[in-house]
Amino acid sequence: MWNKLFNLFSTDIGIDLGTANTLVYVRDVGIVLREPSVVAIRKGTKSIMAVGDEARAMLGRTPGGIEAIRPMKSGVIADYDVTKAMLKYFIRRSKPHRLGRKPRIVMAVPGDITEVERRAIQEAAVDAGARSVVLMDEPMAAAMGVGLPVESPRGNMIVDIGGGTCDVAVISLSGIVCARSVRVGGDAMDECIAQYMLRVYNLKIGERMAEEIKIKIGSASKLAEEKTMEVRGRDLVAGRPKVMQVGSEEIREALADPVSQILATIDDTLRECPPEPSADLIDQGMFLAGGGSMLTGLDTLIANRTKLPVHMADDPLSAVALGTGRALAGLDDTKNPINN
Repeated sequence: MWNKLFNLFSTDIGIDLGTANTLVYVRDVGIVLREPSVVAIRKGTKSIMAVGDEARAMLGRTPGGIEAIRPMKSGVIADYDVTKAMLKYFIRRSKPHRLGRKPRIVMAVPGDITEVERRAIQEAAVDAGARSVVLMDEPMAAAMGVGLPVESPRGNMIVDIGGGTCDVAVISLSGIVCARSVRVGGDAMDECIAQYMLRVYNLKIGERMAEEIKIKIGSASKLAEEKTMEVRGRDLVAGRPKVMQVGSEEIREALADPVSQILATIDDTLRECPPEPSADLIDQGMFLAGGGSMLTGLDTLIANRTKLPVHMADDPLSAVALGTGRALAGLDDTKNPINN
């Protein structure tokens, strides 16, 4: 009774601490914050200048004394102090406190992170202002976020492609039956595009330009009508700004490696799946979530490769955050998936 009364004076929050973006879900409210996982710091001191949208606007444009960085790499902490400052900023922005009480937090993490990496994330959240922290596997959060009946004995398959990782899992009876994870996602796709432009055209482009190319003309399978777009960057031979037209066929070639790694991870998960839940997938197939899953034609390519139905989540970018929110509803329930 006292524990329930105690919890009335604090707010539980769910956090999708992603490599590319961070989303915060406040219990009984919904998603209240969605900002890039970017921090601008003053070089040499790590003094925080800006966080989130404001810091992302500085990527590739900062003066000599300021650096815009992503403190999360492949779903794990690359810079502890900066990640802690970023978390503190996002927790404060979400305004979860009631009468000064610190929030309890459910945070989604990649399925393959080490115990050391898990502890680092928990400690960063506590240092940033959490009363307690429960870590939840991202594929379970994504599955709950897209509305899959994870407590059912039938097998449910989720493919969550975020900025830094691709998590694939088959879930049954509120547990993960089999799972694979590869540290490839939207950021790797952007990097492959940037490397292609450099290798083929000697054109140096920034992160934001590479992401724009991926969104506008990137694809995983042949398009009914191929596209072109104007790409701006710096010609490394002439040393001057340059504008050129690039076609979707070229970008598809540039994305071949990360797409192949995602397909291989799905294949490996299916091979490991026991016969009974595997048979369930024949009818219901798999669900795609995460920003990386929105690559044009990826769902069609996966369906053709696996011969299974493939469904896109209604809101791929929010699936993991929504899943942490649904887990919050049963935070004190021992049967809740996050407490198994």
